[in-house]
Amino acid sequence: QVQLVESGGGSVQAGGSLRLSCAVSGTTYRPSCMAWFRQAPGKEREGVAGVYFRGGPTYYADSVKDRFTISQDNTKNALYLQMNNLKPEDTAMYYCAASWREGCRPSSRTDFSYWGQGTQVIVST
Repeated sequence: QVQLVESGGGSVQAGGSLRLSCAVSGTTYRPSCMAWFRQAPGKEREGVAGVYFRGGPTYYADSVKDRFTISQDNTKNALYLQMNNLKPEDTAMYYCAASWREGCRPSSRTDFSYWGQGTQVIVST
């Protein structure tokens, strides 16, 4: 049974940094796509950043470009998100997602079948 477990969330002041991690268990097959999404209270879940695990362009939402960096560890089927210069509007539950389907799109929420439980990020002024 495939499971995704996020870690690294927390509370920081504006301008601070956090590093999120996502570990995949239950399979040794490399995903096609992995991504980070976030959902703030009262808002829809939105894409933050995503990768083609086997190579391809990286996706970033405009709101996080030049502040967030997504990276992967193919040997561990792990995904990371380095978040710098955090802003209060980055406050949300952050979710890791994975897809083993060919042709998945890292920016598309509907392309992902496997999700973690989420890790909370709170950015205060």
